[in-house]
Amino acid sequence: MYGGWKRAVVTGGAGFIGSHVCERLLAGGSEVHCVDNLVTGSRANIAHLSGNRRFCFVETDVTDPGSIEAAPDRVDLVLDLACPASPVDYLRLPIETLEAGSNGTRTALELARRDRARFLLASTSEVYGDPLEHPQSEGYWGNVNPVGPRSVYDESKRYAEALVSAYRRTYGTDTSIVRIFNTYGPRMRSDDGRAVPTFIRQALAGDPLTVAGDGSQTRSLTYVDDTVDGILSLAASGRPGPVNIGGSDETTVLELAERIIGLTGSASTIAFVERPEDDPGKRRPDTATAHRLLGWQPRVDCAEGLKRTVEWFARSLTP
Repeated sequence: MYGGWKRAVVTGGAGFIGSHVCERLLAGGSEVHCVDNLVTGSRANIAHLSGNRRFCFVETDVTDPGSIEAAPDRVDLVLDLACPASPVDYLRLPIETLEAGSNGTRTALELARRDRARFLLASTSEVYGDPLEHPQSEGYWGNVNPVGPRSVYDESKRYAEALVSAYRRTYGTDTSIVRIFNTYGPRMRSDDGRAVPTFIRQALAGDPLTVAGDGSQTRSLTYVDDTVDGILSLAASGRPGPVNIGGSDETTVLELAERIIGLTGSASTIAFVERPEDDPGKRRPDTATAHRLLGWQPRVDCAEGLKRTVEWFARSLTP
């Protein structure tokens, strides 16, 4: 079981991925200190953990340097997952997104530095931008528009990676970077704007599924359980990264919409809408590093993962 950490701090712990990370750490015996300002996270995501005496939730903004004072003494692990991650959120909250990657990451790094704790930054495949290399390996520097609307997220994470690397070189902080690709699963918000929850919500309601452009752009989906395995395996490894964690089954957005219509048994049709600016044309990780260094590979295939996710949404959206 991963690293045997006594006490972990998870920033963004009430978010989609963060709540699953908190759950897994508790199952492994860790005491978990969950920090979230609930701007995009939700108390509902962690409600089932509130009765656990090893779980503590603090509503605070990690971009405030004073929030470090709310952390417990002698932390073993700091997982920095605090940042709006869907286009709907980071386009609505551009300054807050940039602050999460700068001030927020520095606050979390200072906590790790204070206690000589292991630190992990949850970065993203968005650092590769609209890639000219396919699949994308960790050595690829990316093709990012630094002044486009998506840059608030892309550059927030690129800056955060540079900051984490600087702390490692300057202070010897035990840091690591994971680059997460297109994760989906239970606890995603139905209105967060990403393809999987949007298509499922529309299909269950019998509404047309809104496919951007002609739908030929590709994504490589990763079920949340596999993403959490990758995050915690890297944290336990002592490796600095960056390491890609993502699925190997590349699918077009149109194919994804059609699969979800089939899974839900919906009578929905496809409606093509304008494609967002700087929307990546292709996205698939080279995960050879994760397999070689961590022994990691996805275990939940897309068919099973989508089935589980549809079932969860069907329950959660029922009045």
